Amino acid sequence: MKIEILGMGCPKCKMLYENAKKAVSETGVQAEVLKVEDMDKITNYGVMMTPALVIDGKVKTTGKIPGAEDIKKWLV
Repeated sequence: MKIEILGMGCPKCKMLYENAKKAVSETGVQAEVLKVEDMDKITNYGVMMTPALVIDGKVKTTGKIPGAEDIKKWLV
């Protein structure tokens, strides 16, 4: 599984990254969590608001910071 956090490195992006790592750790799912800060890659997903969470190429949320519990629901 590939989880991407889209954003330019703002505090909200960092918080979403930490929440995603926590969700992966707590579920035991095999996943790679990556930060994507390249604006071209971000716009290729059609994302206009960051932070955004992408799981296996599908945008799950934009402009929000879901908690680890919410992210876990998308991982299983």
